[in-house]
Amino acid sequence: MSPTPATIRARIDEIKSRREYLVQLLERPDLGTLRIDVNQALEEMDDLLEEFDRTFSEAD
Repeated sequence: MSPTPATIRARIDEIKSRREYLVQLLERPDLGTLRIDVNQALEEMDDLLEEFDRTFSEAD
């Protein structure tokens, strides 16, 4: 069974709310070289969320 649009939006909202955790990780001085990976994850997450918003705002 496919998820409903409301279910997908709820999941996206949950992902958006967890983004702050990655931002907090970037602030840790002991992150070392993982900072590159966390920063990349944030950039990719932002790109995907922006694309989702752009795609589904056009469909509304």
